[in-house]
Amino acid sequence: MALNFNKDAVYRAAKPKDKDYSISDGGGLALKVKPDGTKRWTFFYRLRDGTKNYLGFGEYPATTLENARRKAEEARQQIAEGIDPGEIRRQEKAAKQLAKQNQDRQKEGLPILDSFADITRQWLASIAHLTTATTHAKKTSRIERLAFPLLGDKPIKEIKSADVLAVLKPMIDKQQLETAHRLHAEISSIFAYAIVHNFTDYDPAQPVAKQIPAQKVRHRAAIIDPKQVGQLLRDIYAYQGTYVVQMALRLSPLLFQRPGEIRQMLWDDVDLVAEEWRPYISKTDFHHIVPLSRHALEILEAIQPLTGDGQYVFPSSRGDGRPMSNNTIRTALITLGYDSTIQTAHGFRTIASTLLNEQGWSPDAIERRLAHAPRDQV
Repeated sequence: MALNFNKDAVYRAAKPKDKDYSISDGGGLALKVKPDGTKRWTFFYRLRDGTKNYLGFGEYPATTLENARRKAEEARQQIAEGIDPGEIRRQEKAAKQLAKQNQDRQKEGLPILDSFADITRQWLASIAHLTTATTHAKKTSRIERLAFPLLGDKPIKEIKSADVLAVLKPMIDKQQLETAHRLHAEISSIFAYAIVHNFTDYDPAQPVAKQIPAQKVRHRAAIIDPKQVGQLLRDIYAYQGTYVVQMALRLSPLLFQRPGEIRQMLWDDVDLVAEEWRPYISKTDFHHIVPLSRHALEILEAIQPLTGDGQYVFPSSRGDGRPMSNNTIRTALITLGYDSTIQTAHGFRTIASTLLNEQGWSPDAIERRLAHAPRDQV
């Protein structure tokens, strides 16, 4: 192949004509001269499949003859290797545009396009209607805090199983296995979304599942011997703490509800006339109706003059407009000699479930009283 036909003086001396014309330098490289005097380097080439194409190498003399020949030689080498230099040029241009776009997005506080953070935002938006706002916020916070520092800016296609394990390893080492399992499941769901929407081809989180130790089930301690339960109730009624805590502690074994729901009980949800408490159960996302026994009514009627003007039935002793602390009942039980290995606040639900089932009450009725109602249309 004949190359380098002319010296630089030939191209420097080229004058414009009425129409475009080209001066060949050989091997597909030529200088195109336009009627307005503009001179541009062009490179014409043919691929193995017969496809013809051309590239522009810039204006002359800003792009010198030497530089134009160097670019042409690089293109010829690519063609010899079966690579289309035009496609390489397009990819480089797209990469530069993407980099500029991502710089602008980062300035606006947005994630990099097609990154783990970007796909995560899309996935979170797609499932927002399936969970409560509180649950969605917790899920978002967990991923942002624990996964984004290592994975957030990585292109979703480039994330490997080792990257996912690196995110989970600190939790595994600290035996925070519940968090590790939750986060792993969420990362895997994000990749499932990415696969379906053609952002990537596989889920690198899947092989990591076996690297997370199984979580040991921790049962919440509860007294289930009827005689010991009787002693527990007598001890509760003998408790000498503050009046609000006394009433909350006495009410806990009567309602069978979760400690968080009891401590956050709202006066607006209590109907003393209908003898019902109608809390919203965030755990299962529905409004639960809790019938109030005579003893439960007596407790609520006794505390109403003290806290009835406020929002919460059992407000914080600090007077800061918040409900009682989630450790208050636990601390009261410890004061009575029942530590977390003997009886917990949540254990009152276990007492109710165990003893009522042993006495032959309907299992379905017990489950519904515990707010374990099945989430189906029936």
